[in-house]
Amino acid sequence: MRKLPNKNPLASPPHLVETWLSAKGWKPFAFQRAAWDAYLSGSSGLVHAATGMGKSYAVWLGIVEECLREQMAYAAAHGGELPDTSEPLPLRALWITPMRALANDLVNNLSVPLHALDLPWSIELRTGDTTQSMRKKQRLRLPTTLVTTPESLSLLLSYPEARKLFQTLRCVVVDEWHELLETKRGVQTELGLARLRSWLPNLRTWGLSATLANLEQALGVLLGDGSDAATPPPGVLIPGDTQKEMAIETILPPDIERFPWAGHLGLKLLKQTIERIEAARSTLVFTNTRSQCEIWFSAILHARPDWAGSMALHHGSLDRDIREYVEGRLRLGDLKCCVCTSSLDLGVDFSPVDQVLQIGSPKGIARLLQRAGRSGHQPGATSRVVCVPTHAFELVEYAAARESALARDIESREPLDRPLDLLVQHLCTIAIAEGFQPEELLAEVRRTHAFARLTDEQWSWALDFAVRGGEALRAYPQFARLALIDGRYVPATPQFARQHRMTIGTISSEAAMMVKLMSGGMLGTIEEGFIGRLKAGDNFVFAGRLLEYVMTRDMTAYVKKSKKASGIVPRWDGGRFPLSTQMARAVRKKFASARAGDLHDPELECLKPLLDLQAQWSLIPGPGETLIERAKVREGHQTFLYPFEGRSVNEGLASLVAYRISRETPCSITITPNDYGVELLSTIPLEFDDAKWRKLFSTDELLDDLLACLNTTELAKRQFRDIARVAGLVIPGFPGANRTAKQLQASTSLLFDVFNEYDPQNLLLQQARREVLERQLEVNRMRTALERMAAGKLCIYFCQRLTPLSFPLWAARIQSTHLTTEKWSARVERMVLQLEKAAGPV
Repeated sequence: MRKLPNKNPLASPPHLVETWLSAKGWKPFAFQRAAWDAYLSGSSGLVHAATGMGKSYAVWLGIVEECLREQMAYAAAHGGELPDTSEPLPLRALWITPMRALANDLVNNLSVPLHALDLPWSIELRTGDTTQSMRKKQRLRLPTTLVTTPESLSLLLSYPEARKLFQTLRCVVVDEWHELLETKRGVQTELGLARLRSWLPNLRTWGLSATLANLEQALGVLLGDGSDAATPPPGVLIPGDTQKEMAIETILPPDIERFPWAGHLGLKLLKQTIERIEAARSTLVFTNTRSQCEIWFSAILHARPDWAGSMALHHGSLDRDIREYVEGRLRLGDLKCCVCTSSLDLGVDFSPVDQVLQIGSPKGIARLLQRAGRSGHQPGATSRVVCVPTHAFELVEYAAARESALARDIESREPLDRPLDLLVQHLCTIAIAEGFQPEELLAEVRRTHAFARLTDEQWSWALDFAVRGGEALRAYPQFARLALIDGRYVPATPQFARQHRMTIGTISSEAAMMVKLMSGGMLGTIEEGFIGRLKAGDNFVFAGRLLEYVMTRDMTAYVKKSKKASGIVPRWDGGRFPLSTQMARAVRKKFASARAGDLHDPELECLKPLLDLQAQWSLIPGPGETLIERAKVREGHQTFLYPFEGRSVNEGLASLVAYRISRETPCSITITPNDYGVELLSTIPLEFDDAKWRKLFSTDELLDDLLACLNTTELAKRQFRDIARVAGLVIPGFPGANRTAKQLQASTSLLFDVFNEYDPQNLLLQQARREVLERQLEVNRMRTALERMAAGKLCIYFCQRLTPLSFPLWAARIQSTHLTTEKWSARVERMVLQLEKAAGPV
């Protein structure tokens, strides 16, 4: 037994942990003390504060404080002796994080006060990267604190000994809750929490969040606000009491007339970007796509070869060892620059980083704040982000983002409602653990926000689907996964448990192939489709290197270093972000300011020549106005609509309008969207009056028309691929026997067709269609946009030439549709010269 020292440095009120903080020169914020007190009183809650303000310690030191007080109480009752610490304490805290990089960093950060205060705690990781030996050890005994992911938590809950493993758990902390809230991983977390609460009624749940608007709803989802649940534990919302200092500026092009009107690379400002990197000790350069990340890394390194040892590249397709090596060097502060994607949006405390550069528009206010917070990542430090436009009108987006960010007008994250594919997966997970009695599990599931409105019919369908594959698959024994024995659902076969654990999770991995050097060493993964288009000897850029493709074997692309001067850059699916709702609204507001002559933002002042051209040749849309431009070109008749609602909404809206036009007047219409508007290239002129346009913008029969005009069957079939995997209908493959993307696609496509023909009321089919409408097409946002356009003023102009707003749409169309021996860049450059000549002095 250890003796309590006569002069205990931890005994100073009000919190024992404050002495340790004082020794480090830190003074806790009021919101941190409030979180400690709430935790010690037995409450659950949500801490919301800016990145780098100490959210983690706001909860963690409350957990530590509780242990210290217990030690003090024990010592007081045992003559000053402390408890035996020869063995670590049993499981107390479970820390759930959405990112593996965050998990690695958390273990280090959470360990600091434990070592300083000599607490007998063990902290371990449990992620997809955890070794088999460690997993085997953790099935016997969990550490005092386990840092894990939603997928790994579900996997732990699938073991028969799960209830015993978690019996001493006191608190669950969900980190970066805003990142999980609107995803199936968030629902997976909800279901895991509901299971733990069913075993541990007094379990405390705490969430950590930044850059989130709908805080009350986020708190309710975290604590399980199911409609038929018992009263959830009292929840407290603790906002950070100190605003993070934020500095947001933009690199302005020296000559806006010669700056690209379209494009997404931004290399025109490479020189100015390098100057900013040079002036700082350390910089994170954020790009929006992995392709752009590779291009910028190569461009900077080519311009500054002397930085070869102090530059790094980081994105999600790089091998884990490479990413961890880069993260380690960032922590040590010995990197001058790291070019990265959202793989470093959150997760690692990079205190040495002085500034962040954002290449291209962030497309969302929360994303800009999150990335800015990676610099000055500590209380009292200023977060600095420098925005680098890739084309002219991104200047408007930067001005809009800065105004909204400084006003903290950020996006909400809407939680999901009843994803039945995940419910089916959860039923199988619980069944292979200890089995379940259906009425008990139904009550437990309904205590989550996601399934609070689950009907008896939906529950019965999900149960039947897990038992026999539903009506259409009942004749196939491989889909009979569960069986009812003595009133409890259990695995139908002993093999099913192993098979199901291979499929637990909701992350739909891309159809990716490993990329490996012939000389040895893994570089990462590239989409299978890209590799499939290469032939031996082709060169491409990946992991910051110029590589030559050699061959493919066993789902691995073998490469070697190339001696050529250049190569193509891979493109990954899901590359670009659309404008968020808040961002789109802020952009419309900035254009309205420009219309009124208010150019107080430096970005708008820089853009003035182009804005003047837009006003001269057409119109800058003001509040409540929708601009419609028309022109005649040799390819046909152009009509440009400008809803300013983001690419996905604009595309769906244009498809709807084109369908309604062609339904009355047979014609061919080609659609090209971007974030601001859409081009309709038609074979006949769309000479409509105000009333006809308003009719086209009507929300009457919106869903029916969308289903008719879009290939929703094909979209739903694509969406069904992910749903089928989550529901366990297809298995990607066992280690060493992975199935190709083509095989998986064929399997899910066949299942989709079978359900469509023999089980048309299948709820997974309905879910696929709903996810297409709500998530891909954003139908609710589209409805709002249509109502706004129909109710506002329509400004219709016939233009003699492309305007600054229409030019990017034209450029995007000729890039994607024209077959020509002339380079796209050369044709665009020629058109720019023609427009400059037409503009004359402005």
